[in-house]
Amino acid sequence: MRSFSLTDLSNKSGEVIEAAYAGPVDITRRGKRKFVIMTAEQYDRLRKADDPRKVYAAGETPPDIAALFETEVNRLSKGEGYDD
Repeated sequence: MRSFSLTDLSNKSGEVIEAAYAGPVDITRRGKRKFVIMTAEQYDRLRKADDPRKVYAAGETPPDIAALFETEVNRLSKGEGYDD
């Protein structure tokens, strides 16, 4: 991913926009990533993608997810997996 500073965005806006046609572009401020510029098509594609994060109410959790959760809770309750 290409990266430009906010100053670059002001001084080289054409170059920044051209880079955004090829893929998302990071915009930095004082060396820290603050914004991402992308085409509307890229943004729309991201918005339509399924979000893998799900929330389930008690009793609605699919059995395979519930089994994974139960296994992890049991492992952690035995003190396994903690860093001292």
